[in-house]
Amino acid sequence: QVQLVESGGGLVQPGGSLRLSCAASRFTLDTYAIGWFRQAPGKEREGVTCISKSDAAIYYVDSVKGRFTISRDNAKNTVYLQMNSLKPEDTAVYYCATSRYSSCSRNSRTYAYWGQGTQVTVSS
Repeated sequence: QVQLVESGGGLVQPGGSLRLSCAASRFTLDTYAIGWFRQAPGKEREGVTCISKSDAAIYYVDSVKGRFTISRDNAKNTVYLQMNSLKPEDTAVYYCATSRYSSCSRNSRTYAYWGQGTQVTVSS
C-alpha cells in the first residue's frame, strides 16, 4: 500500500521559514506529478504547488509565488516544500499527494494518494 508521510510543520512567526517533507513508501515519487495542498479551518482545500514527472513543469498558486519552492530528491524518494516569508494566511494543514497523471493539475480529484497532513501555524 502506498504511504505518504509529511513532516516539518510547526509554529513559526510571520516572516519565518519552514521546510516540509513528503516521504513515500511502496511508490516511486517520480512516477507521477506530486502536489502540495493546504486547508485552513472553514476553507476549501487549495492547491499550493505541483511538480510534474521528471520535474518538467512546476506551478505555484499566485499567493505563494516567490516565497515557496517545491523540489524533489529522487534518491531519498522525497518531495520538499520550502516556505519562506511566511504569513498568517499561510496557516493551514498541508498535504502532499500523488497525481494519477504525469502532468500537474489543480483539481484535487486527480490525485490518488494523500498523506495525513502536517499543521503549519504562522503567528506572533
